[in-house]
Amino acid sequence: MNANNIILIVDDIHPIFIEQAEAMGYVCDYQPLIKPDEALQIIGNYCGLVIRSKFNVDRKVIDVGKNLRFVCRAGAGMDNIDEAYAAEKNITLINASEGNMDAVGEHAIGLLLALMNHFTTANAEIRAGEWKREANRAYELKGKTIGIIGYGFMGKSFAKKLSGFEVNVIAYDKYKTGFSDQYAREVSMEEIVKHSDVLSLHIPLTDETKGLVNAEYLFHFKKPIFFINTSRGKVARVRAVLDAIKQGKILGAGLDVLETEKFPALGEQEWFEELKNSGKVILTPHVAGWTFDSYRKISEVMATKLRLAEIIN
Repeated sequence: MNANNIILIVDDIHPIFIEQAEAMGYVCDYQPLIKPDEALQIIGNYCGLVIRSKFNVDRKVIDVGKNLRFVCRAGAGMDNIDEAYAAEKNITLINASEGNMDAVGEHAIGLLLALMNHFTTANAEIRAGEWKREANRAYELKGKTIGIIGYGFMGKSFAKKLSGFEVNVIAYDKYKTGFSDQYAREVSMEEIVKHSDVLSLHIPLTDETKGLVNAEYLFHFKKPIFFINTSRGKVARVRAVLDAIKQGKILGAGLDVLETEKFPALGEQEWFEELKNSGKVILTPHVAGWTFDSYRKISEVMATKLRLAEIIN
């Protein structure tokens, strides 16, 4: 064996990727429990690296990985990879947005329906011996305008899954034009802000999108909105969301991602107690794209893209 055909896998992935990569002639070193500092000691011996979220492929990793020719990200976002530096070093980057787009679209729908119908609060009240019909009067989706920011795989998946609800779907994407289709109509950000009853984020974390949803941004919305974020936590300021809820500008928020994730760090944030106690927020632990089905599909997509890249010597 030599570095020209060995792949280091540092996160848990479905074995179908290993099966298909080995069929292409690769050798897979599967070490899902390896720590980043341990991986740094050996990464120079591999031509490929497969990661999910725990591993940041920064300049240091790329420099140490002198034989790296590709990095596969088992997921959609590439914010834990220094894409520009990887390009300088002629390292091919592969992600698998197609593998979990259905999971994300369905999760966003679930959050939205749960918010509009007070599922979590009503469930808790009944279990506590309270029967509150008027307090749990719901909103219907039909006839509402759904504003989507980011119309890639995730945004389009969400729009497609909304198509049976008889809603008006509008979408803004700074990096695309001419993308109107049967599921959504391309609009400006001004139209998103003016017309949306629901705002859903489907954008990557970049220098431009970090903190996009802040107090100033939310101030400009013309109608009270339901807010859904299944993209990246740092795109939306939690304090701004909570303040907008208190002001009545946000009717409810479904957050799969947060600025700070995992405990104990999450519990130490100044806004956490308010977030935890808000009856108008539904929280999930960054699992929108992480289903039993997407677990396999992500690995299949990565393997297919690796085959098409024809990287192996």
